[in-house]
Amino acid sequence: MASPVDVNTLLFVFTGLVFAVLALKSVVIVRPYERGIVEQFGKYSRTVGAGPNIIIPFAEIAYRVDMREALLDIPPQEVITKDNVKLTVDAVIYFKVMDPFRVMYNVAMFEDAVMKLALTNLRNIIGDMQFDAVLASRDKINVDLRKILDEITDRWGVRVTRVEIQDVQPPQDVAEAMSRQMKAERTKRASILEAEGVKASDILRAEGKKQSDILSAEGQATAIETVAEAERKRTVLISEGEAKAISKVFGAIHDGKPTKDILMIKYLEALGKMADGKATKIFMPLETSGMLSGAAALGEMLRGEPAGQDRMLTEPKAETPRTNLQMEKDRREKLKEFLEAKDKKPQERGGNGEK
Repeated sequence: MASPVDVNTLLFVFTGLVFAVLALKSVVIVRPYERGIVEQFGKYSRTVGAGPNIIIPFAEIAYRVDMREALLDIPPQEVITKDNVKLTVDAVIYFKVMDPFRVMYNVAMFEDAVMKLALTNLRNIIGDMQFDAVLASRDKINVDLRKILDEITDRWGVRVTRVEIQDVQPPQDVAEAMSRQMKAERTKRASILEAEGVKASDILRAEGKKQSDILSAEGQATAIETVAEAERKRTVLISEGEAKAISKVFGAIHDGKPTKDILMIKYLEALGKMADGKATKIFMPLETSGMLSGAAALGEMLRGEPAGQDRMLTEPKAETPRTNLQMEKDRREKLKEFLEAKDKKPQERGGNGEK
């Protein structure tokens, strides 16, 4: 038979164990990234935050809800585009719980629900697009799918932050056709670039030749202009020198005050030089007749015959004076004799040379 002391000891130990169990059941520790949903007798009571929280043991139950952003991987799925190309699409969804109450009570198996919803809407979006558009518009697919999922999951207390299409795999025959198309496109671009390079080279070569021709023409023009300027200056200098020489000769002649006899002799010398040539015609000045009459008078004076009025005084008064026509005739005969005498001189020189 047990002693009273032993019974009290056992009762005390039992009571301590009960209080320890109650103490453990009455304290719920919530992590910083979690929220707690407390139910009292199966009914929602309150939402508790991070840290230790006191609940009534056996009357209240606490459920933890993870509030961190989570990743949901959608397995590869086959979808058909608008132009009947079968593709294999793989995507991931990032979501975050915003309201623990609604995610706890408004949806069951939340992750499975989001996955099925994403697959259905992904098929709908890609089914309305061409194959090339699917490959080139991944960002558009991501945005459209995120908007659709975010509208539906908002009543579940969850926000879909972003959707990413990981991979799009076309069938093998389509991939080979795309490879050939890409190769042809690259060959085309290479040909175009090569043609553009040849074109640019020809243009640059033509521009260079054009510039060279222009510079050569400008150089020739400058040279011609320089030569013409030098020739002009030379002509001006020669003309100025001749003008100065003529002025000096003319001044010397006037300063010497020559008589008509000297001028007549110089004139005849000039006529002789004019006649001493190979020309068959000689154009005489208009005043030749007057000068020849002066030459005749000079010849008579040199022969000792009276000239002018002295001769007229010595001649018999009964002689009839000559008319102008006769005087002109005599002058022409004298000019003819003068020219014949000039022509004989070269012949005589030539005969002496033969002898």
